[in-house]
Amino acid sequence: MTARDAVPGLAGNAAAPAEVLLRLLKLEFDWSVVARLTWRGSVPDEVAEAMLTHPDRRVRSALAESANADPRLRARLLDGPESDAILVAVGPHPYGTTAPPLPDRAYERLLNHANAFVRHETAAAPSAPAHVVAPLATHEDPTLRLAACRRFWDELSPEVREALLDDPHPMVRTTAAQQVMADDAERTAWLVESGVGDIWRWDVLAYGRLTRALAERLLAEGTHLARLVGNPTFPADLAARLAGHDDPAVRLAVSARPELTEEERAAIDWKVAPEDRLETLYWVWRAREDEEVLRRCARSAHTWLRRSAAVCPGLPDDCVELLAEDEDFAVRLLLAERHPKAPPELLLDLYLHGEHRAVGMLIARPGFPAAGLAARFADSADARERALALRDPDATPELVERLSRDGAASVRSAAAFDRRLPVPRLLELLDDPEVCDSAAANPALPAAAMTALLDRAGVPR
Repeated sequence: MTARDAVPGLAGNAAAPAEVLLRLLKLEFDWSVVARLTWRGSVPDEVAEAMLTHPDRRVRSALAESANADPRLRARLLDGPESDAILVAVGPHPYGTTAPPLPDRAYERLLNHANAFVRHETAAAPSAPAHVVAPLATHEDPTLRLAACRRFWDELSPEVREALLDDPHPMVRTTAAQQVMADDAERTAWLVESGVGDIWRWDVLAYGRLTRALAERLLAEGTHLARLVGNPTFPADLAARLAGHDDPAVRLAVSARPELTEEERAAIDWKVAPEDRLETLYWVWRAREDEEVLRRCARSAHTWLRRSAAVCPGLPDDCVELLAEDEDFAVRLLLAERHPKAPPELLLDLYLHGEHRAVGMLIARPGFPAAGLAARFADSADARERALALRDPDATPELVERLSRDGAASVRSAAAFDRRLPVPRLLELLDDPEVCDSAAANPALPAAAMTALLDRAGVPR
């Protein structure tokens, strides 16, 4: 182990002074350092200036892609090399959320950029707000009209929507029709007749409003039947004919229809395996604030209905408690991931015992427990449980120091990052090859120790 191994931790240290961060920018490009610098909650002004004008485009690109960076800072990249405009246009794409928007002046510059690719990426960026993108619905560029149509249909006036439904560009016209097809049988029929591509047809069959004549014709064609029968507007009597279909996917789709009773579902030979990935049932999601529908789904013997109810924000509290004890792991995981009132003990249990890769992210959920974990887990035989003891706000400095000497690197790493760790022990951990990075990131690390670490690592002053 060398001092250089600990240096990346300084980039994420919330207490690191500007002079330390500026020295990090003198290193030969290192993604682990640059990424942490750009994802910091706050960046001193002089460090921000250094990143904005850094000669290595990869540094500027990391800044443009950071959802934590101040949008005003990202916008200032437009004052640099012309080629950086595309970095700002594409912007951050954080998992499960949306980055803050740029200042309006930045969008004005991007949407008037000479490069059409920059203009198009700006309109398509998830963080671009409605008041910027919606007016593009009447733009002469069909790609910009398409972005407004696809992203902010509900923000458009009736007159603009009608114009998009009859747009001269086929892609815009088709996309507009898709926005209304759930309630417009005529547009659904037009989409089917217009021969949309397979991906779009897949959605039209599942979500478009079907007339009986069209449903019968599509049934006779015999393609994508599972998708078709899952459409809640597909006639119930036609769906019943498929209850004994040879394809298990078709039988499953029939069994999850909204009009069926529990007895009728049970009479169909359907199966949902624990590892099966199923999208949320459309008819359940449309009723996501309807307590009566959600209660029926949460209490159903059908796994797909319960999984669909688990992701709905309007799920009543009693149903949250019910699904937290569900026999199906996916039901419990979906509830833990998506519902704001998921019980803390459910989050903890899934984090410790779930085998799915998603359980590791549950520790970041707002409801994940903290109080009392030290008493429960400090002496556990399980390293993951001992590490959780450090989340307890009442964990003592003595306990933190004890766990910093744990045999498991994961526990020592958690202790090394803990502000309550006594400084003498923290300095010792800078020489622990398995946890030195975490020790360098600890805000309790004295500034003098940070400077000394950089000196030992040979980082230029």
